[in-house]
Amino acid sequence: MLLPLTAVLLVAVPVFLQAPLVRQAPHAAALFTLPLVAAAVLLERHGRGSWQQLGPLLVGFSGSWLAGCLFWGWFREHPLLHLPIEAFALPLALAGLGGRWRLAGAFYLASLLGTAATDTAIALTGLMPLWPQVLSAPLSEAPLVLRQAGETVLEPANIALVTAMAALLIGVCTQLWKRGGSARVSAATLAATLAVDGLFLAAALLAPLSSGLI
Repeated sequence: MLLPLTAVLLVAVPVFLQAPLVRQAPHAAALFTLPLVAAAVLLERHGRGSWQQLGPLLVGFSGSWLAGCLFWGWFREHPLLHLPIEAFALPLALAGLGGRWRLAGAFYLASLLGTAATDTAIALTGLMPLWPQVLSAPLSEAPLVLRQAGETVLEPANIALVTAMAALLIGVCTQLWKRGGSARVSAATLAATLAVDGLFLAAALLAPLSSGLI
């Protein structure tokens, strides 16, 4: 249970912190990837037991972290670039599934799937045009635009769509969990992404300034 729980923490802890951090110091945030990878490799080579397994998991997290830094630091007002940037390490993640870095691939691919599902929901509910508006609006106006986006999600057709997609992802998580091993890391990562999306929606409606986007 330790690795799935760690995967959940790696999804949940940075999500509301990375975007504002990267906006303030994008280069420093991106360069933080280097000590992350160094620590991960050291753990994988010299760690014992769960500590050794934590190394590959951190490698997967490092890929997601760097992709997030690149997008939120330099391309945040271009939502169509979000998924392609997040997928920059896709070939490496797929290759890693067959060897010693399978936990890295499991985390990264599940995180990417969660991102793809989120971006698809944003596009299908008509929120994509509001994305750059939220990020470019003055601080006095941005919370209103973000709350408007949250209210749009609650419209009957949109909430039905989001609920159906969430149910599908929960089904995927359940099947992955049953497979055991690294698949449980994927299940935990995907479930955490889904939970964070729910928290983000709540923040957009109730406390937009705490969402991390503005």
